[in-house]
Amino acid sequence: MAGRTGRRAGKPDTRESILAAARTVFAERGFDGASIRAIAAGAGVDPALVHHYFGTKDQLFLAAMNSPVDPRELLPQVLDGDPGEVGTRLVRTFLGIWDSPAGSAAVALLRSGLTNEWTARLLREFLTTQVIRRVLQHLDLDPVEAPLRGSLVASQMIGLAMMRYVIRLEPVASVPAETLVGTVGPTVQRYLTGDLPAGPA
Repeated sequence: MAGRTGRRAGKPDTRESILAAARTVFAERGFDGASIRAIAAGAGVDPALVHHYFGTKDQLFLAAMNSPVDPRELLPQVLDGDPGEVGTRLVRTFLGIWDSPAGSAAVALLRSGLTNEWTARLLREFLTTQVIRRVLQHLDLDPVEAPLRGSLVASQMIGLAMMRYVIRLEPVASVPAETLVGTVGPTVQRYLTGDLPAGPA
């Protein structure tokens, strides 16, 4: 991740005030509805100072989430290649993060989301706007179907993370990652590009 989200010269309490305001605004309005101006107002600072500390809204959101990774740096390895294998590559990349040193921070976020409504909202926004939306846009899917497809993918990915890293259900918790890639990946691919059942008009 670019260094714009790191600590900069200035008062530490200013930076923390911006982050606190950002978490509130992002949780209340969602990523799309949040604005740098609203976050600056909540922190009692000039919008230029928000940009000074954090750069773009995307970078501020990642800092507010305390995200251990920047999805924009990882998504090319998911999206490049055969569109029919995106689901498999997504699961492989996802597990690679959780099984890496960054995984402990991801587990902490997931555990917090189970008991804290604000964290749950932020996690939902992170997953849907920073990851799944970008995957769906790359695949150029029917916009009417995209929300359901995205929700199905999210349910599969978070469910997998819960069983493997939080609840630690065996043998899911200890099998090699590639075993899960080979079994869960095709399901995620079906959610992304497979036929959906016809619903009510």
